[in-house]
Amino acid sequence: MTALNTVLEQAEAERNQAQLALRRAEEQTLRLQAQADQLTQYRAEYQQRWAGQFSRQGAIEIVHCYQSFMQRLDEAMAQQGQQAEAARQQALRVREQLLAAELRVASVRKLIERRQQETRRNEQRREQRQTDEQAQHVHRRSAESIHH
Repeated sequence: MTALNTVLEQAEAERNQAQLALRRAEEQTLRLQAQADQLTQYRAEYQQRWAGQFSRQGAIEIVHCYQSFMQRLDEAMAQQGQQAEAARQQALRVREQLLAAELRVASVRKLIERRQQETRRNEQRREQRQTDEQAQHVHRRSAESIHH
């Protein structure tokens, strides 16, 4: 049982680490998604602001600067989106690891419970044997004293 308790402690420690890793992965995912959302919002605001500017002034240099900036912004958004997706995938992998760790903990607990039940049954059988032997011994003495 001591070995099983040690295995249970180790499985619980691994599960706790997996819970912490999942919490961190989910926080990272949220952070990266929030940054991606901010970039998307900024891009929409920037585009709207400059759309009004282009209707009043259409200098080609300004248009080129705008297009160049929008291209860099689109690249940044794509990169941020990839990072957010990678973080989501990592969180899924960590969640699977957590589920596996929780399954190990439950399995070890179940094994300990079975061993404890088996130990109790063996103890009950031993006690029953002792009681039966004592009863037979008393019966033999009683029979011997009647015959003598």
